Amino acid sequence: MTIKVLVADDHQIVREGLRSLLEKKSGLEVIGEAENGRRAVELVRQLKPDVVIMDVSMPDLNGIEATRQINQDFPGAKVLALSMHSDRRFVADILKAGASGYLLKDCAFDELFSAIQAVTHGQIYLSPSITGQVIKDYLRRLAEPHASVVSLLSPREREILQMIAEGKGTKETAARLNVSIKTVETHRRNIMEKLNIHSVAELTKFAVREGLTALEH
Repeated sequence: MTIKVLVADDHQIVREGLRSLLEKKSGLEVIGEAENGRRAVELVRQLKPDVVIMDVSMPDLNGIEATRQINQDFPGAKVLALSMHSDRRFVADILKAGASGYLLKDCAFDELFSAIQAVTHGQIYLSPSITGQVIKDYLRRLAEPHASVVSLLSPREREILQMIAEGKGTKETAARLNVSIKTVETHRRNIMEKLNIHSVAELTKFAVREGLTALEH
């Protein structure tokens, strides 16, 4: 199978160089070139490439925003970022936008070819020199306070929400927590207001989704 490649970079010499190198490899075909992100999106629509080699910093529409649009509208096209920037912000932003890989422009051509093959097969490819910082970023985010909407609830509200989701009635919940029925009802009303959820069924779905209960009891 021939892999159809679109090259997006604002420097013509880079585009021509990549085309020349890529077309020497059997199984690859460069079907188009874009000088900015907006043109890249247009050509993805027209040409339906398998892989887009995307520069991060381009005029008119940068590579991150172009990647976001391509990922949203043409998810079959895999975006492989190729940039001179190793700054973690560029890496994180374009990966969040939907890129399947990130390579630095000082990489060897064999690495670029391997990356193209990898993303074509649904894998993520990162230059070894930036893999470490991506992992550190991920671990740092794991260590940050949970930003889920469930954090809006107090510990007691989360406790009551779990009981609601597990089918326990107001009376049973009050007895288990050693509080009045009126207190449980007040907590339930506050939970619904905070979450903007107004039925027990939806509360149950929310609790399962957020891992408060697995309903496997």
